[in-house]
Amino acid sequence: MRTDGATTLGIVAGRGDLPARLIDACRSKNRPFFVLALQDQADPETVAGDVPHAWIRLGGAGGGIKKLHEAGVSDLVMAGGVTRPSLGALRPDMWSARFIAKVGWKSLGDDGLLSALIAEIEKEGFKVVGIDDILPDLLAPQGQLGCIAPDDRAREDLRRGWLVARGLGNLDVGQAVVVQQGIVLAVEAVEGTDAMLDRCAHLRREGPGGVLVKLKKPQQERRADLPTIGAPTVARAADAGLRGIAVEAGGTVLLDRDALIDAANQRGLFLVGLSENGEF
Repeated sequence: MRTDGATTLGIVAGRGDLPARLIDACRSKNRPFFVLALQDQADPETVAGDVPHAWIRLGGAGGGIKKLHEAGVSDLVMAGGVTRPSLGALRPDMWSARFIAKVGWKSLGDDGLLSALIAEIEKEGFKVVGIDDILPDLLAPQGQLGCIAPDDRAREDLRRGWLVARGLGNLDVGQAVVVQQGIVLAVEAVEGTDAMLDRCAHLRREGPGGVLVKLKKPQQERRADLPTIGAPTVARAADAGLRGIAVEAGGTVLLDRDALIDAANQRGLFLVGLSENGEF
């Protein structure tokens, strides 16, 4: 029940813990909310119990918009991972088909598609907000976050990784890259960061391990798909033989910051937040 005059927040929920964190934040502030859970993407546990919600498939945006209006939603936030389907698997409803015809499904990268989608959703009367508008403490600060500092070799790899990740982002390809001793071992594309790190376990060279650099794209729509890392990212990076992780300060979501830093310390990895210029 609304107790403080707050607007109803709609949460479009994909994979992972972020939707649940938003639900907890709404409950702690007595803010009304409604979850639109994406089929084959959102975790069923997210909407278990008394969570007000509805399930929709990715191609059913028109029905989802109707449910959000019926729930009295005014502000809308997108949270959690979503795997982009092929056009054939999407099975778009009328609203989605009009959107696809307007923007061109294959002509846009993920960020371009999200930016166009947000623009269309706001035409339906919603205000789309970023997750950092609701949970600002999730964003990475600048500087060294754990007790381990990168050495000179790692700093060189960080600079190289920052340049490559920036280039990837400018092309709307991916957000992350792994560099070891100046060699680019892997770049993130459609498979995501976790799968990229798993590949790196078989690509590492002898000598000092590499580094993971993860940045938001320069033209990124901040209200959707900000880079995110958590303790599982640290575990995968360590298993791949990496020595550290660098993320963009103010542009990367850190899940369970304290647990993340503890995991990095225990696995012997450095963790740093980089400025927009690649400095920390």
